[in-house]
Amino acid sequence: MNWFQIKRHIPYLLAPNHWKGHGIHSPFVFDLVGNLMQEKHPYYSFVKINAWRIALLKSSHSIEVKDLGAGSSVTKRRKRKIADIAKNSSTPAKYGELMFRLVSRFKPANILELGTSLGIGTLYLAMPDKSSKVITIEGCPKTAKIAQQTFDRMEAVNVNIINGNIDDALPETIHSLETLDFVYFDGNHKKEATLKYFNLCLEKINNNSIFVFDDIHWSKEMEEAWGKIIAHPEVTVSVDIFRMGLVFFRKENQKEHFTVRF
Repeated sequence: MNWFQIKRHIPYLLAPNHWKGHGIHSPFVFDLVGNLMQEKHPYYSFVKINAWRIALLKSSHSIEVKDLGAGSSVTKRRKRKIADIAKNSSTPAKYGELMFRLVSRFKPANILELGTSLGIGTLYLAMPDKSSKVITIEGCPKTAKIAQQTFDRMEAVNVNIINGNIDDALPETIHSLETLDFVYFDGNHKKEATLKYFNLCLEKINNNSIFVFDDIHWSKEMEEAWGKIIAHPEVTVSVDIFRMGLVFFRKENQKEHFTVRF
């Protein structure tokens, strides 16, 4: 965590908590929070992904990183060890496993990830169902190369990685898809960019689409972006689990926001 996140974490812990579904009347949200988010089933894919994460954490190689977003909260150096990127920038297992369970439960056909990094987070999106189509966009050429090695090693054949600036690649990518069933926003931790990508992706949502935003409490401007996102009229259900924010567009649900200690 950076200092801003540390300061925000205490109010989050003290906020009204809906863990285990307490105080939730919607059957959909009760099942999401009370069952799916507490599921402990250890999928075999978790073992494989964790083994590759450990391998990257032990890597002695370094690469030149091209940051197009808000950058790292840990270092501003362009040359970084792969082990440090895996430690500081990859999706933590706890949250990756939650996304895996979401994909496994809701079975999205078209999955889009903004910000690939080394590809660990992508694996949690791609491995639940090899028939799904996963497109991930990464701005740094050297990082994208490592990510492709990750997909090859893990036989994630349903992943297509696009190396380019999200600002340039996203409109064309969205245009090529009939619908966006699941989107993971982890490529640019700035308010303006986050809202821009959110609004672009809204063009292809359906009733069952799921948007996941990483680091919603990264900074004041990311909190402001999150506030605008959950207030959008298309959003009906939103869940704040501090590290991430989950957004749903189900018309059969009334507009509600939940804070869950995860």
